[in-house]
Amino acid sequence: MNLQSIFAELEQVDNEFFDRLEHVSRRGLFSSLTKKTVAVAAPSILASALTSAYGQSSALPDNVVDVLNFALTLEYLEYRFYDIGNNLTMIPSQYKPAFELIRRHEQIHVNLLKTVLGSKAIAEPKFDFSAKGNFPDTFTNFQTFAAVSQAFEDTGVRAYKGQAPNLMNAKPILETALQIHATEATHAARVRFLRGQKGWISQSSPSGLPPAAAGVYMGEGNVTQKNINLQGILNGVVPIEGITEAFDEPLTKEQVLEIVKPFLA
Repeated sequence: MNLQSIFAELEQVDNEFFDRLEHVSRRGLFSSLTKKTVAVAAPSILASALTSAYGQSSALPDNVVDVLNFALTLEYLEYRFYDIGNNLTMIPSQYKPAFELIRRHEQIHVNLLKTVLGSKAIAEPKFDFSAKGNFPDTFTNFQTFAAVSQAFEDTGVRAYKGQAPNLMNAKPILETALQIHATEATHAARVRFLRGQKGWISQSSPSGLPPAAAGVYMGEGNVTQKNINLQGILNGVVPIEGITEAFDEPLTKEQVLEIVKPFLA
């Protein structure tokens, strides 16, 4: 997370940004940040700066609050899923470190979003990780746990991408959202790999997930980008699988909520 870059972006859209940070000068802010503290505490520092500058979410546009709470719902879902799973013995020891690292990332994302939203943050919902009985052994069968993890991570990547246009009026937050998006993508690739799947999505293949999770990959068979039919111009050169693997498609908020609805108690 490049804090100086984010603060520079803030200053471009609000030339009084640093003046809003009472008792904190530009030099004082950055001189107190060593590389180590930035790496560990960047989300908290960013959230603190944003709330100090704009007053506990009160100045956030309504569309940004809506997007951040949507993201927070997904992050709550992922964090709680890994927090429960990592306290059980069904995860093989060789995979424990990876899932523990993902759990910590999701926890940081939750804390960041809650801090930026302040009083406008939604409370954590109740979850049903069996998805209304579709995954009855999520926390007793590692294969099911890993499959649900893949579904969550692939959905998260596409969800963040789908909300990017709604954050164009809040560039610092857009940048942070894209950084979270990239991290979710690394989670997805790691989980797909350990399940024996490709690290990327091929057409609308269920990627080893049961029919109940088919919605995760809806639209991934798209071969038209910017009104250009790539299958037509690459026919005989690149197989259709290769074309779809080169582009990850966004999901709308409505599509994402339909996917995660069975997991909401």
